[in-house]
Amino acid sequence: MTQPTLKDKTYATIMKHFVATGQAPHYTQIAKELGISPEEGQKALHDLFSTTGFAGWLFPKTDSIVSFAPFNNLPTHYRLTIDGQQKWFGQ
Repeated sequence: MTQPTLKDKTYATIMKHFVATGQAPHYTQIAKELGISPEEGQKALHDLFSTTGFAGWLFPKTDSIVSFAPFNNLPTHYRLTIDGQQKWFGQ
C-alpha cells in the first residue's frame, strides 16, 4: 500500500475540519495539523487547489477557502443539517 501524499493529507485535514466545525481551516491550521511550517501549509493549500481538479476554490488572490466539495465556506441557500445541527452550507 502506498503512503498518503501531502495532497492527500491536506485534503483530509480540510475535510475533517469542515465536518467538525462547519468552517474551512486557515492554512496555518492546516500546517499545524500536518506538522509543517506555515509557509509549507500555504504552499500545500495552493498546490491542492491548483493541481487536483476537484470542485473547490479559493477566494481570488487570497489563501481563503471559499468552497470545498460538498461544502461551502460562505452561506448559501443550501443549508445542511445533520443530527439537528445546522452548521454547514453546501455548494
